[in-house]
Amino acid sequence: MAEIYLDNAATTKAFPEVATAVQEALTTNYANPSSLHQKGLAAEKIVKKARKKLAQQLKVKADEIYFTSGGTEANNLAIKGTVKSLSNYGNRIITTKIEHPSVLNVYKSLEADWDVKYLDVNQNGKIDLEQLQEYLNNDTILVSIMAVNNELGTIQPLNKISKLTKEYQNLYLHVDGIQALGKIDFFPERLGIDICSVSAHKIHGPKGVGALYAAEDTRLKNIFCGSGQEEGLRPGTENVPGIAGFAKAIDLLASKEEIEQMYQLKETLVNRILTEIEGSTLNGPAIRDGAPHIANISFAGIRGEILVHSLAEDDIYVSTGAACSSRRKDSNHILEAIGIADDLIDKTIRFSLSTTNTEAEIETVITKLKEKITMLRKII
Repeated sequence: MAEIYLDNAATTKAFPEVATAVQEALTTNYANPSSLHQKGLAAEKIVKKARKKLAQQLKVKADEIYFTSGGTEANNLAIKGTVKSLSNYGNRIITTKIEHPSVLNVYKSLEADWDVKYLDVNQNGKIDLEQLQEYLNNDTILVSIMAVNNELGTIQPLNKISKLTKEYQNLYLHVDGIQALGKIDFFPERLGIDICSVSAHKIHGPKGVGALYAAEDTRLKNIFCGSGQEEGLRPGTENVPGIAGFAKAIDLLASKEEIEQMYQLKETLVNRILTEIEGSTLNGPAIRDGAPHIANISFAGIRGEILVHSLAEDDIYVSTGAACSSRRKDSNHILEAIGIADDLIDKTIRFSLSTTNTEAEIETVITKLKEKITMLRKII
């Protein structure tokens, strides 16, 4: 049986055109973009074009885009760069209890020296705007809230959030947009976002490259020592092959029609599972209220890890949650935050789609899932 890949929130398969762009940058335009000779200028041109292309996609200025090694670095730079820059203006920083570890763990590392507040979320994974308003004060310098949750698909009300943060001076709104790019309308400046992070490997681009948008009036400080690349904010020789692949992936972002097709596949998958598999529960937002590519479902009596391995035997690939945390044995902080029953937290699967998935694949997944669960429940 041909493989069926439904772990696209962890990473996506690079498109062939992306691989070609990466290879050309590795073998033809391989010079250092800081070199002054012709080949160096050719490499620099690739970086400039990619910067402009991403800026056009986000509807921001090209000089507000800084390339990084990925989403984790971009999030670290956003948070640490802000507290380093604005420490004289206040001591409070705010995030949510369901952030990706590349945000949440940075905040935890700052607890000793900063007044860190963690926002609760409801059963759908959305923040309480009244609680945010309660936490905001003149001592607040940073709010970090992800656009789309990587395990639930929850879409936060960024317009409403930014209206609250804009009432305060010397306060930046940072958004992890890594699961948002190419999945929902996501335009940072229009949404009132000061800083946001994106990553190539979530949109069929290469791993090891991401970007940070920082509005021109932000005062981020770098967190690394080095040369002057990326306007000194992110020193180090640019990953030209990765950036070239990132640019090509942006060219190939899903159309509105393809996004609608993803929603339809998600609807089929979720509705069939809930209807045909006893003891199944959808976690997080309703199908159309969340992002088009993520569905989080619990199966009573079946540990998620066992189900993941069982499906993999038939070349069907899903996950128990974020790839960066899936090998850890501690509990899932996101499912705990939305109030999932303790006995279901480890019995949960994340299905995440891409534009390459088909109706036939979804039909096969449902058939195999029913077979596996029936078999496992008899054994257990």
